[in-house]
Amino acid sequence: MANCIICGTSADGPICEVHQEDVAFEFEGNHPSQLTPKRFYRGRVDGYADFGVFVDIGDVTGLLHRSKLDQRLESLDWEVGDDVFVQVNNIRDNGDIDLGWSIRQKEAEFRGLLVDTPDGDRLADEYHGDDDDDGGHAAESTAETDTGTEPDDAGHEPDADGGPELESDETAERTEDDESTASRSGRTETTETTEATERAGSTETADFDRIPVEELGDHVGDVVRLEGEVVSARQTSGPTVFELRDETGVVDCAAFVEAGVRAYPDVEADDIVRIDGEVRLRRDEIQVETESLVLLDGTAEASVRTRMEEALDARARPDEEALLADDDALSTIADDVTDVAAAIRRAVLESRPVVVRHDATTDGYVAGAAIERAVLPLVESEHAAADAVYHYFDRRPLEDGVYDMNDATKDVTRMLGDRERHDEKLPLFVFAAAASTAASTDGLELLDVYGAPRVILDGRSADETIAAAVDSPVTTEERSAATVAATVAAAVNGDVREDLRHLPAISYWEEVPEPYAELAADAGVGADTARDLREAVALEAFYQSYEDKRELIVDLLFEKRTGLAGQVAEQFRTKLDAELDTATANLDERTVELQRRLDADVIIGVGTDELRVRTDGTLDLEALVAALQLEAPDAGVTDPEAREPQVEFLAGEREAVLDAVVDAVAERALAASV
Repeated sequence: MANCIICGTSADGPICEVHQEDVAFEFEGNHPSQLTPKRFYRGRVDGYADFGVFVDIGDVTGLLHRSKLDQRLESLDWEVGDDVFVQVNNIRDNGDIDLGWSIRQKEAEFRGLLVDTPDGDRLADEYHGDDDDDGGHAAESTAETDTGTEPDDAGHEPDADGGPELESDETAERTEDDESTASRSGRTETTETTEATERAGSTETADFDRIPVEELGDHVGDVVRLEGEVVSARQTSGPTVFELRDETGVVDCAAFVEAGVRAYPDVEADDIVRIDGEVRLRRDEIQVETESLVLLDGTAEASVRTRMEEALDARARPDEEALLADDDALSTIADDVTDVAAAIRRAVLESRPVVVRHDATTDGYVAGAAIERAVLPLVESEHAAADAVYHYFDRRPLEDGVYDMNDATKDVTRMLGDRERHDEKLPLFVFAAAASTAASTDGLELLDVYGAPRVILDGRSADETIAAAVDSPVTTEERSAATVAATVAAAVNGDVREDLRHLPAISYWEEVPEPYAELAADAGVGADTARDLREAVALEAFYQSYEDKRELIVDLLFEKRTGLAGQVAEQFRTKLDAELDTATANLDERTVELQRRLDADVIIGVGTDELRVRTDGTLDLEALVAALQLEAPDAGVTDPEAREPQVEFLAGEREAVLDAVVDAVAERALAASV
């Protein structure tokens, strides 16, 4: 028997069961089954994947899933080969190792270091207890004594008779601030002070000039004052990072009390604060090392909010209000275009994520890419963090252009998780070539429950229930969704207007409207090139339809890499010809006796449990469904309210539906056309 190194009780090894999670372990085994769940192990970063980080623990490898992180995967600053600490949560039957996050990322933050071997546990030779080099750093965060005395710079205690303390220049500078008497410092604050945040009213001090965020690059190394709104607060394994927004931009402000301990716990997202700190350059990004933070209220808070609101209104107004092309079809919705462009710009300026949901078609991808092209530069200029474009913009395709409860549930779960973990604002949802039919009502209403703003950009009118479920529908029957979206994008960011000119022409499979054919030609995209781009995007939209394929779409639409569009378009044509040959060989032609000849062609595509109707005439789909329900009452015929005419039925009643559908379509098409 041995004694626990922490509590001294009898144990089978150097640590008792109670204190297993208080120490870290080195692993010297060679099989996952030799690991002990719930223990913390030292590991080494092996690599990244979309779903998490692979960490080597000795000779075995586990996965730290992105859902287990206390921050976004994209903002994790681990490099391949870095030593890290992780917790083993579970070892699966197949040998897979599920890892968990450890807020402690230094050996000194554990109460001991042990070695986990197949023969048992033992103390690590290199463990030195509390004499680690970081001890001096930890001492900086300890509380003052009851007498209020502190060591001077040389490490001596002040005189016991209560004589004046010797202070460093840094401490003296902080105490000169009239309003930081009770505010907290990232390096010298007392424990009592870290538990409460000072509130400042209308009293103003002039120790520092207030510096706008956009000018911080000129003040690296200086101590500055910032005033603004807390966008988010995230806890890292070291400092607490507050994302601060003023009327000119956003910057990260790091506040350190103790490794992994929340600084300024009273400060939350949307609070108005004043921060004094030193401007630093970290990995080529501006960051402020917080020395004091004051939570503003009263007149001071109102003044900052008013200043920011006025600046936000002015900056959110689109610079370019002219339409992308001289087009009468869009001139009637020009005001709507301006309003939605302002809403998108405002979302970026107030650090609200923008999520674009678009149909997985050429029209949808081009529409989504247009908004993406306009928004990303704004995000980059607004946020100092290099990974901001992944935090504040996302583009997610939709199947069949319908935003159903499945999609809405995913989005709501993600946005609520981001709000809980990162204090993010609820995103602005922009639907492009999607969500304008009644089938999307339930999904949009779920977003509405949480107050997430919603706009629609489409080439068809929104159904009545949809118009009531969104904040701003911008739609027209005469143009494609990509045309509407490109026009909005040009208003959002005038600097990318030239990049957008060819996009509308790509979205038309038949005749391109003259204004947009001319616009594309001016951009160097002729009819043949537009066709190649159209077909290339269509093929890429088909594969991995749930992925945004950001870089690939950029290469196709904007970089115009030599031969890429032509090569992919050729694949599209080859595959399309093969599909048409197969369909033609299985085509069932039926002649219907009608009293009048209808000058319209109709194609009915029949699947296992659905059929789709395409016609160059008009079709009363509601009447068609009613007729099929009458002729095949047991087939469960329904209208899924998709973007294109579609009917669903029970697979077992397919033959009954087939027998009735041709006559029903012919009668409904005729009735709708005469």
